[in-house]
Order: sequence, then C-alpha cells, then structure tokens
Amino acid sequence: MRGRDELTKTAAGLFAGIGGLEVGLARSGWETALLCEIEPSARAVLRHRMPDVELHENVVKLRGLPKDVDLVAAGFPCQDLSQAGRTQGITGAQSGLVGEVFRLIKRKNGPRWLLLENVSFMLQLDRGEAMRHLTASLNDMGYRWAYRVVDARAFGLPQRRHRVIMLASRTEDPRPVLFGQDAGAPPEHENPADYPCGFYWTEGVRGLGWAVDAVPTIKGGSALGIASPPAVWLKSGEIVTPGIVDAERLQGFDAGWTEPAREVSPREGHRWKLVGNAVSTRMSEWVGSRLDTPASDPWAESTPLKVGDKWPRAAWGDASGTYTVAASMWPVRDPYEHLEGFLQNTKPLSARAAAGFLNRARAGSLRFVPGFLDDVAAHQARMAAAQAVA
Repeated sequence: MRGRDELTKTAAGLFAGIGGLEVGLARSGWETALLCEIEPSARAVLRHRMPDVELHENVVKLRGLPKDVDLVAAGFPCQDLSQAGRTQGITGAQSGLVGEVFRLIKRKNGPRWLLLENVSFMLQLDRGEAMRHLTASLNDMGYRWAYRVVDARAFGLPQRRHRVIMLASRTEDPRPVLFGQDAGAPPEHENPADYPCGFYWTEGVRGLGWAVDAVPTIKGGSALGIASPPAVWLKSGEIVTPGIVDAERLQGFDAGWTEPAREVSPREGHRWKLVGNAVSTRMSEWVGSRLDTPASDPWAESTPLKVGDKWPRAAWGDASGTYTVAASMWPVRDPYEHLEGFLQNTKPLSARAAAGFLNRARAGSLRFVPGFLDDVAAHQARMAAAQAVA
C-alpha cells in the first residue's frame, strides 16, 4: 500500500465474481486489497485463489473502501443488460447495483481510477438509457470517462467476446489509456471450412453465434439456468463441445481455476455459470498495463456525439459533452492461439443434442457453410449408432 511502498498500486474488486479483473490487474503489477462478491461458489474460488485478500459478501453492506486504494474495479451484474438475461435495464434489481459503486467512490479523495466492465448490449438497451445513466452519474461526480468495446480475440484467445471496458477518473485522463493503441481488426477468413468453427447447438432458427477459428461468447447459461457450452465443428467433420477446463482457459484463467466452487455445488453447470459471467483476464491485463500510459500518448481524433445518436463502439466525455472515437475492437493483435490446437478437454456432441439442432436448422431459413449440416447429420448418425450398440 502507498503508506508501505510508494510504488505499490492497489485495487479493490467489487462484484468480483471469480476474479477476472483482479487476476489480469495482478499480472500487470496491481495488488488487490479488497474483494466483494455475494455468490457463495464464486467466494469459494476467491477465498482459495486469493487467500490473503480481505473478502466481503454484500456490496450493499460495505461501509467503505480502504483509503489508499488507487483503483476500483467492478464487473457489475449484467443480468438486466444482456440479451440472454432479463433486459430490464440499468435500473433492474441486479444491474442497478452499480449505484453502490458510485456510493463507495464519492468521497472527495476517492480512488484515482474506476474500471467498469459489462456486455456490449448495454450500448443498445432501452435506446441507450443504461449508458446515459452511467455517464450522467460520472459527470455529476466530476469524472472524465472513456469506454471502448473490445474483442477478447485481440489478446490471442480463440473466443469472440465483445465487452465494454469503461475507465473514469477525476484526476487522470482515460483517453490515451483506452484509445492509444489500435491494431484494427484482422481480415476475414476467406474459407471458413479451412478452420474449426464454433456455434451454439442450442440455437439454429434465428441465430447461430457462428465464429470461425473461435468459439462464440461463453455464456453463464440459458434462461433456465442450464449450462450452455458452445459446440465446435472440426475439420474432421466431428462436432465436439469444450469442457469446463477449456472454458476456464478460454477466459484466460489457469485450468481448474473454478475447482474450489465444488465445495458449494458439485454440478459442472454451476462452474460454467461462473466462467461465463467472468471477465477475460487478458482483457483486464491489457487495461492494467495501459494505466501507466503517459498522458501525451496519441489517440484517435474524436467528434461530438449528437443528441439522439446511437452510442458508438468507443467514446469519451465529461461535463463538457460526449465525443465519439474511431477505434476498433482490436487495440492489439497478440499472437493468436488457434482453436484446434487450443482445445484439450472436449467431448462429442450427443446424438440427442445434434438431432435437436438439425431439426431447428432445417426448419429455419438460416444459411450455412457448405458441408456443415451434412457433417452434423453424419455425426448424429454415428453417435446414435454408438449409443445403440452400448
């Protein structure tokens, strides 16, 4: 802490989940001084993985933060913001808890930085009302803020995961931190069939979540609370699903990171929920490494955002107004870990799951890559025959 060591950078993690923000920050030189998480199995993970950090249960009951904390990180609940959730908006029972973050940072000598993370759908929800609420609250407290939608693939992970990273400060400039790097999106793959492709076998009528050389966004589960791992179409024609260890690694955690959650619930689906709700550790590591960026670092030009305009993928603002920035979702292009070599913990998609997907796909009007449905059908037949023999 600053009283002990002037070089130590300390953070507090609210709505910490299984520590995605904190793990990434630690890799870039930050020390976590406090954690707060209400979900029992997530707390079990935090208690085991970060045993020396002060751990609180309920942000509503948290009276204050350590005075020497430099950064407050909060991946506040997204259940009311995501398309897969209830979409009640920023004032919903869960996502409205971001107000507790503002309560804790209001003091005059508050933390230098506030780091927020959430689903990219929050930019669209309720015609942008969630973002208007967040930015107005920050403006009222005298913060300058910036946000950028970032893709986890930019950091080498084969998971297409778009998330809003928002950084705010009363004393520092967040713009060069978030906008000072921009590698631009790589070109699209010319022939998707040359790569393993990820998709959601639970879909097939209106959408698919199709991703080339990647899996689609790992989700916390379905609306029914059932684990919903994606499937992968391999070049061999096989259809497999990643296991929980691969899911952890796809989020940048060490294999087995959520194993302590078994103390609370032995169900693997419960661990999928924790991983799906987590923050990609490589994404937060990039942010942490950028927080020492000199204010003079260049960043893209900005233009005023007009009243009624949709929220863009990147913007900044303060009490003077709101401005859009031409920044891609790929701030960097770290060495990419191709999906086929990455997966280590797969199992074949069941005959029942494959049959259900085929029925939905054939009844809908979606277009598919040539050969894909034929391979799913052949896979389903092989799995059904093997099941009959067994």
